[in-house]
Amino acid sequence: MAFHSDDISINTLIGPGSTISGNVHGSGFVRIDGDIDGNFETDGNVIIGEKARIKGNITAKSAVICGIVLGDVSAKESVQLLPTSTVIGDILTQHLQVADKVVLHGHCISVTDPDSFAEKAAQFTEKKVIRRKVIRT
Repeated sequence: MAFHSDDISINTLIGPGSTISGNVHGSGFVRIDGDIDGNFETDGNVIIGEKARIKGNITAKSAVICGIVLGDVSAKESVQLLPTSTVIGDILTQHLQVADKVVLHGHCISVTDPDSFAEKAAQFTEKKVIRRKVIRT
């Protein structure tokens, strides 16, 4: 959720013990307590629960992460990393909040201007693709 007051009714719940292989596209507020092996995208907020494990990139309006993410996180409004979280990947957001005892291995890019966020996100993604191609050759 964003750092300000938002609608907190959950549209989608991926419960504990659930496993999804493949990309997931949600709508609205999503809570994930299971495992996803693939990219996750929603136009709303997402909470990654303490027992959740995501192996893929996350795209959302805002993200609260308590579990494990092996991939990049792009959330236009905010990203909140709680003490039980581990993120192995890059974070792109306007506002970043990191608690004590978080494991974070990657780059953090904070773009405060909401109008230029999409442009900066595209530039960042393009640079990552170029770096991957250079490393592989």
